[in-house]
Amino acid sequence: MSENYVHAQEIIQRIDQLAPKWMAMDWDPIGLQVGSRNKRVKKIMVTLDVIEPVIDEAIREGVDFIFAHHPLLFKPLKKIDPDTSHGRTIQKLIKHDITLYAAHTNLDVAVGGVNDLLADAIGMTDTEVLADTMEDKLKKLVVFVPETHADAVRDALGNAGAGFIGNYSHCTFNTPGTGTFMPREGTDPYIGEQGKMEYVDEVKIETLYPMSIEKDVMAALKKAHPYEEVAYDLLVLDNSGEMFGVGRIGKLKGETTVGELAQQLKEKFGLDGVRVVGDLDKKVKKIAVSGGEGNDFISNAMFKGADVYISGDIKYHYAHDAWMEGMAIIDPGHNIEKVMIDGVADILTEWLGEKGTSTEIYRSKEHTDPFKFV
Repeated sequence: MSENYVHAQEIIQRIDQLAPKWMAMDWDPIGLQVGSRNKRVKKIMVTLDVIEPVIDEAIREGVDFIFAHHPLLFKPLKKIDPDTSHGRTIQKLIKHDITLYAAHTNLDVAVGGVNDLLADAIGMTDTEVLADTMEDKLKKLVVFVPETHADAVRDALGNAGAGFIGNYSHCTFNTPGTGTFMPREGTDPYIGEQGKMEYVDEVKIETLYPMSIEKDVMAALKKAHPYEEVAYDLLVLDNSGEMFGVGRIGKLKGETTVGELAQQLKEKFGLDGVRVVGDLDKKVKKIAVSGGEGNDFISNAMFKGADVYISGDIKYHYAHDAWMEGMAIIDPGHNIEKVMIDGVADILTEWLGEKGTSTEIYRSKEHTDPFKFV
């Protein structure tokens, strides 16, 4: 049997389903960083960081597509200097035809992404978003359909995700009316003849959908609609859409202390040490967590009643302020986001299995935490 390798563009589409690009912060350079999306991929590496030892690991393992959480290219390049580690990293990616794709803040925000993986690893339950950062705004589609195809179009829109209100699906409002048009020279009308005014019994169908699925909704509409040129309106609404955001807050099944939790995190993530702010004997029932650098969300954790906030790269003065307010913080470092390696690799492995492809998954084993405790 010949080997069947998945296309790079298919991998990117699957990643974008997991962590949609619209969820990323404006400043975040996510997406394709180096290489081509137009090739077959034999082996995918999942990694937290893209540094030279990771690229060397990828080359050794025959990897030709890397999915990373932290982008390699954060700032515009003025040069690629192979006498620097950064330059050599880019050079090696190009030389060995390795495609590099990154999902950063969008993977932090996404359901099932970094923060959900961290919450699961810590043992949190009843989790919710710590800090809302974006809204999946609602839009209204108004489309005019001949009566003969109204059912087909309604079904297609509902199956694409339009018309969901609470636990109700396929919600639409329908108004009968008469549509008029005159096919001009060069047209191939479904109904009528060129140069002759047509009067057609039509239905105006109105439905709602979140902006994140607009591409799917419009594709379904145009596939189900019989007309050569579809008449429709798209309206942005003030109705509240679903909120997404950074971090998670939730409960622990049992009660522990800040000091005991810090020890548990050391063991869980294989750490030599963690930084702790506050009383080690403080009882902990409610926990807030934010992957990466979490200084900006300390106040959210306090406001929502967390007993302790777990996040990396906490700055000195932020820690002082939290300490004085009686807020406990555990800083296990930025590198705990490495939970995404197994989390994303498991998702991609399942997907590749469903596709029956020969493409393999490799989980980076290279140590990328620059800090040591001495």
